[in-house]
Amino acid sequence: MLEILSGLALKEPLPMTKNELIAQVSDKTQLNRNDATKAVEATFDVITGALKQGDEVKLIGFGSFTVAQRKAREGRNPRTGEPVQIAASKAPKFTAGKGLKDAVNFP
Repeated sequence: MLEILSGLALKEPLPMTKNELIAQVSDKTQLNRNDATKAVEATFDVITGALKQGDEVKLIGFGSFTVAQRKAREGRNPRTGEPVQIAASKAPKFTAGKGLKDAVNFP
């Protein structure tokens, strides 16, 4: 079976880059490339700023951006196997909303 499939190009879809996102925004909104770049950058900056302040960003139908608290814990150095203390940290978290989930799962 593997021999049959070896000639086929089975590729995973590539992730959309920031430049591709800007191009899509430009096309859909009829904004020129510079204005679309400013809009996308401003959106990222606003979300980042809110998360830095500890706020939650909820986009109804799309999803929520939050900050998750990670506790300090003990890990292991993979090379030596020695125990290592991993400090507590914060991590950005995205939870998809119902509208986004429905759009992705639509047949």
